[in-house]
Amino acid sequence: MCYHDLSEMNFDISRRQKNFLSKVDKASNLLREYEEECYLNERINDMIVPVFKNIGMLGCPISSRYGGLGYDFLTYCLALERIGEEGSSIRTFLSAHTSIGQLVLQGWADEAQKREYLSHTTRGKSIMAFALTEPTAGSDPSSMEMVFEEKSDHYVLNGTKHWVGNGTLADLLTTYAKERNSKDGRGNGRISAFIVDKNCQGIRRKEIKNKMGLLTVKNAELHFRNCIIPKKNLLGLKGQGLSIAYSALIDGRLSVAAGALGVIKDCLAESIRYSKHRTQHGDLLAKKQLIQDHIAKMVVSLESSRWLVYRTAITRQHLQNYVETFKRDNTDWQLKLNRSNEEYIRIRDEVDRISSISKLYASNCAFDAANRSVQIFGSYGYTKKSRVARHFLDSRAIMIYEGANEVLTLKIGSQCLGKNFEAY
Repeated sequence: MCYHDLSEMNFDISRRQKNFLSKVDKASNLLREYEEECYLNERINDMIVPVFKNIGMLGCPISSRYGGLGYDFLTYCLALERIGEEGSSIRTFLSAHTSIGQLVLQGWADEAQKREYLSHTTRGKSIMAFALTEPTAGSDPSSMEMVFEEKSDHYVLNGTKHWVGNGTLADLLTTYAKERNSKDGRGNGRISAFIVDKNCQGIRRKEIKNKMGLLTVKNAELHFRNCIIPKKNLLGLKGQGLSIAYSALIDGRLSVAAGALGVIKDCLAESIRYSKHRTQHGDLLAKKQLIQDHIAKMVVSLESSRWLVYRTAITRQHLQNYVETFKRDNTDWQLKLNRSNEEYIRIRDEVDRISSISKLYASNCAFDAANRSVQIFGSYGYTKKSRVARHFLDSRAIMIYEGANEVLTLKIGSQCLGKNFEAY
């Protein structure tokens, strides 16, 4: 494990960062009323892109070379924390677009791919999505059934992807497939990653409806039928897809955890406000011991989750800095970084470990806070017009995606015990 020296954990932010976060706060307030309207009508919030584009949030952690703001991971997480107060639907849109979308391209795409695709995403001209999950391959992406064939100047993809966030409207997505075995027609286990733009033929999208929550962000099932991908759209090296997908999931988990902080914070604020004004049995709810117990537990959840998330953001930034330095010094960095660089593996494994802990803990705390808030509100909390009810519905989902919490529990345990004790 690394970074035991807590003096390396610096959570101070500059005036520039504070100014940006102030813009995020104003944008979030601007979205609030419309988000509620969209949620009740179960329609996509079409204000998200223009509002966040105006402040640069669509490219917050992306390099200025590609139109982004170039902020560090702590600043990005602080922004997601504030946005999470408005609900996990809005934050999920940004996680799909940035954390498991743009950051994948920034980390793995070649310069030509970044110039062609990434700069459009920071300006809101292209919305991103991440297509990994399949109907029979969720927590175990290595069991995917989607396949690709290599032709003379292109690849052909066939298969189905499931629960793709932003899938109904994405202009650009990354997807993953196994190379087809010429003998039996099945994938042979070598997974590769591909950049797919909206102009590719052979993709059919079907919106997933009747969801419990996350009602202003749309998920889709994507059917690839002889979908032709130009060879220049191979992402990373051939056979490197699983490594790329796992790196995306690290950033996805961090974004979920950061958004969960906002959920807890808003549930706490709503509960305090309501309990100070609601009278029951001749006294304010805020004076009831059991209500104070709920509030105290939310406070503890918020503070303990916050430092986990911030520490993860700092550790993730260490990895980013190391990789960027390595890329500058090595033209064949993709081969060397994964196979022989012990320092990279050490830092990457630590980020993987602590991001799993953060996502597991913060998402559990968010759902618990939402549940306690609904209890405090009573019948007033049992309607989707209530902010706490929407948090309750949405936060149930974050315990499932980006790594089901049961799988993360086993992952954390085996990381501690060693590979010989993997339970999944």
